[in-house]
Amino acid sequence: MVDITEKSTTLRHAIAQAIVKTSKQETIDAIKNGLVPKGNVFEIARAAGLFAVKRTSDTIPDCHPLPIEYTHISYEIKGLDIFIYIEVKTIYKTGVEVEAMHGASVVALTMYDMLKPIDKGIEIANIKLLEKKGGKSDHKAAKPGTTAEVIVCSDSIASGKKEDRAGSIVKSKLASYNLEISGYTIIPDNQELLKEKIVSASQSANLIIICGGTGLTKKDNTPEVLKPLLETEIPGIMEAARSYGQQRTPAAMFSRGVAGLMGKTLVMAIPGSTKGAEETINALFPGVLHILNNLQKQ
Repeated sequence: MVDITEKSTTLRHAIAQAIVKTSKQETIDAIKNGLVPKGNVFEIARAAGLFAVKRTSDTIPDCHPLPIEYTHISYEIKGLDIFIYIEVKTIYKTGVEVEAMHGASVVALTMYDMLKPIDKGIEIANIKLLEKKGGKSDHKAAKPGTTAEVIVCSDSIASGKKEDRAGSIVKSKLASYNLEISGYTIIPDNQELLKEKIVSASQSANLIIICGGTGLTKKDNTPEVLKPLLETEIPGIMEAARSYGQQRTPAAMFSRGVAGLMGKTLVMAIPGSTKGAEETINALFPGVLHILNNLQKQ
């Protein structure tokens, strides 16, 4: 199966449709009047659809088992056609569009099985997804021209003793969301130099990400430098990052990441470790694009 461990848990929602096409009005009348020999078509098909939605991962090999928290099945008769609609919701890491379409197809097959003794011309048509919400598909990329600057704080990297992997990963991930990297700087753990660089970058960049200095050593002073510069702190951003990280490693609780606004610039201080930086970006994007895009409108 596809690896979804880096995804965040969000509300996922999908609506699917299938159409059962009958060949004569007598079939529709038999359904409405409860005269189909095999029983109540709508209710039996509805039960089959509910089972199908919950058992999708047992049938479709690459589908992940997930908690189904809501399923609603409804019907609409249009002439000789019966439209089937299935709505499915969950709060999980991956979507439920296949679950909805699987349920719709089984409802249609159940109706076909129940109606074929009285209608030899019956057929199934147009199984499709009508709507999908939740996850990254809900968030658009950054607006064209949105810029980001990455500042890496590390004595060992600045001196050339270590390679900067965290900053490189951050740049790559930001670029995937259509952000233009306007600056990339590596500096030693120096408070005055960091303050100067943040203030300078805030004059032009829409987003500043500082990698490093959020730990617990005497040299980890990024939060102390950044907080006085922020006009508005946004605690929920790093709360989300720590919550995401905590599900993957207990060490995430030690991060002192900070985020907030300097004018129209969003500034975030994230861990300097490769894994910590990558997981933080995975946790926060594309969600924080909402802030960046709104700031662009002001």
